[in-house]
Amino acid sequence: MTIFPAKLTGLFTAVFLLLLCSGVKAAGVTVFDQVHVLPMHSEQVLHNQRVLVQGDRIIAVAPATELALPDGATVIDGGGRYLMPGLAEMHGHVPPLVDFSGMPARYLDDVLTLYLAGGVTTVRGMLGHDQQLRLKDDIASGKRLGPTLYLAGPSFNQHTVTSAEQARERVRQHKKEGWDLLKIHPGLSLAHYQAIADEAKQQGIDFAGHVPQDVGIEQAILLGSRTIDHLDGYMAALGGFDKALTAADLAPLVALSKKHNVAVVPTQALWQTIIGASDASQLQAYDELKYMPARVVAGWQRYVQQPGGAYYSGDSAAVHAQNRRLLLAELHRAGVTILMGTDAPQLYSVPGLSLRREIPAMASAGISNYDILRSGTVLVGEYFADKDRFGQVKAGQRADLLLLDGNPLQDLTVLYQPAGVMVRGQWLSRAELDTKLADIAAARQAENIR
Repeated sequence: MTIFPAKLTGLFTAVFLLLLCSGVKAAGVTVFDQVHVLPMHSEQVLHNQRVLVQGDRIIAVAPATELALPDGATVIDGGGRYLMPGLAEMHGHVPPLVDFSGMPARYLDDVLTLYLAGGVTTVRGMLGHDQQLRLKDDIASGKRLGPTLYLAGPSFNQHTVTSAEQARERVRQHKKEGWDLLKIHPGLSLAHYQAIADEAKQQGIDFAGHVPQDVGIEQAILLGSRTIDHLDGYMAALGGFDKALTAADLAPLVALSKKHNVAVVPTQALWQTIIGASDASQLQAYDELKYMPARVVAGWQRYVQQPGGAYYSGDSAAVHAQNRRLLLAELHRAGVTILMGTDAPQLYSVPGLSLRREIPAMASAGISNYDILRSGTVLVGEYFADKDRFGQVKAGQRADLLLLDGNPLQDLTVLYQPAGVMVRGQWLSRAELDTKLADIAAARQAENIR
């Protein structure tokens, strides 16, 4: 995938526009016509625009009155609709390319499709599997349809790390193999975590994920974890599982997070379920469950009926949930980077469609519509700035786009049923998305009958 320097992007766009004005036919161009654009570099709407896409790049954005339609272009009617960047899932999971767990053969492709149907065009996969890097390449080359993947390798935990030197060697191995980051799980000792952090810095690879108990949130931040995922590290340090916290209680860790430029992936909706703060009857009524294999849903139901695990807080779940909302609110208020993520597919978080559960949880913490959109677009583009350019609607950016029937700055629910999704320049209309979803639902139903 080619990344154009800013100067070359501007020159390319200028030359392309000159050709258009000269009446030269531009092959393979798609145009969103008369569309209202949310560029996402600022809180504004550009009305009645034409957006030109060629290959996997946006090549021009300009008022429709100033930009001619190229001869032979494919035109998508954007009249009265809104165009914004595709969204990201910054703590997602993708099934292995070769699955020995007894899941349906088509499950991997179904998961990739569900992400796209939910408007997710980028996924930071947070647990690597054998041959998953080949899957990433297959998607990038067009052999398989799915969101662009940035992948963590297999887990660093107490079972996979046996010594400081072995931890360093494992970091070097992951870097050599081509993983985009290292996945941290609970169970690591502080000494092993320090070795991972130091070697990761030397190798130029990020590490992120959970906060091991023996490490603690302060050390995770100080040692350079790129993101803190799930907020449980904060809760453990503050005793937030079973007692009410105040903004003053949170202030030191919030300030430390801001000072060291750590980003947070809250995954609030999932953790409502994990800690026992969700209404089980509402969870089981989610319409999107029809897209998941019956054995997966049954496992989720068993958890809700017999909850447990390290983070379950039982009778104090409501207090725990309120503490997490307050923490997210205070992190946001302090200007800590919040990145959109749901940890799908996990408990009642169906890939892509789980955003309709996470977005209200973010809003309940007082995050504005614009900042919620930023958490899944431009801020993710900044996070991956060394990999590619995406997350905004402007020339040179990757052509990952959502066409919406309303303005998400006013109503975020318009995200849940996009009029169409473009991923790396490939257009999927609402009708195509609906057909794909119906096919997945039918396959699940047939599996259940068998």
